[in-house]
Amino acid sequence: MTDAIKTGTILIESGALVPKSLLLEGKSYSSGWRSVSNLDLNGLDAAIHKAGWTFFFMAGEIKITAFGFDKERAVRRAVKRVITNVESHKCNCVEITDVSAKSFLGMPYVNVRAHSRHIQESSAFAASQH
Repeated sequence: MTDAIKTGTILIESGALVPKSLLLEGKSYSSGWRSVSNLDLNGLDAAIHKAGWTFFFMAGEIKITAFGFDKERAVRRAVKRVITNVESHKCNCVEITDVSAKSFLGMPYVNVRAHSRHIQESSAFAASQH
C-alpha cells in the first residue's frame, strides 16, 4: 500500500458535499472513503473557512486497537473500524491523530486514534444525509 495511513492523515467520505472552491486530491482508501493528499489539516481548515463553510471538530477521541503480524493490514482493519464509528456519528470526515505499533507478550498490535470531523455549509451541526 503506497498511501499508508499515518498520524495526520485525513479521510473524507466520497460524495461528501464540500465547497466548489475546494479542490481535493487523493486516492480511494476504503469503500466510500478517500484519503486527502494535497492538503494537511490546517490547509483543509483554512480552505473550508475561506469558502464560508464550517469544519467541525467532534470531541471524544476514537481509539481502536487491531492485532496482527502484518502492520499495514492491522492498520487497515483499525481504520475501517474508525470509519464505522465516524459514520455512526453521521460525520463525513476523519482526522487520524495517532498510529502506533506495539506488542504485548510477543503479539504485535496497532493503536489508531482519530477524531470525527464534519464539513458543511451551515455553522450549526447537521449530520450527513448519506
